[in-house]
Amino acid sequence: MLNRLSRRCFSSAAAPLPWLFVGLGNPGDKYRGTRHNVGFEMIDAFASSVGIPMDTVHCKALFGKGFVGDIPVFLAKPQTYMNLSGESTEPLAAYYKLPLNHVLVFHDDLNLPCGVLRLNDKGGHGSHKGLKSVIYHFRGNREFPRLRIGIGRPPGQMDPKAFLLQKFNVTARQRIDEALQEGVDALKLLLSQGYDESAKRFNKEQKYKHLRVQTLPV
Repeated sequence: MLNRLSRRCFSSAAAPLPWLFVGLGNPGDKYRGTRHNVGFEMIDAFASSVGIPMDTVHCKALFGKGFVGDIPVFLAKPQTYMNLSGESTEPLAAYYKLPLNHVLVFHDDLNLPCGVLRLNDKGGHGSHKGLKSVIYHFRGNREFPRLRIGIGRPPGQMDPKAFLLQKFNVTARQRIDEALQEGVDALKLLLSQGYDESAKRFNKEQKYKHLRVQTLPV
């Protein structure tokens, strides 16, 4: 249980404004390592890199909190299942009284090649049901940043739903592991230099990566 002292420490007027990072996915071993769970994987990679333990349950999410430099950071993996992600994300943002431009959501994206990332400051849900739930619970407000993690398109006539719930093959797994490290580096840059500068630099790098990998098979 988060006590009042802990909450006051992270919301002090003298402290820098915290960030809430939310990775979208489905809980349980059945979904571990599937394409739809790369949001969870990004949270885990970042938490491991900065030494924040994900050892609390808070607002229907596996939750961790800590500092990266002087910046308070909250990390969450909603346990509501993907389609109800907003039931966890909105209460967390409200609990810490965070503006939506400090709530960064990590999610899989079929429209980016496997292993290509993008930082966007706002947008629609693009038929992603987890994002759709988050937007719904934010009362239709779409102006929160996202880290989009490319997983590529399903081959041939494969059902996208089946594709999302498959695990990565060896080649795709290598690309995702590389992308996770790139994402961790981008998040650290965001925390040290702010969203605008980090997004500008990171998206430029990822644009060149997109050009390299978009025609390669997975």
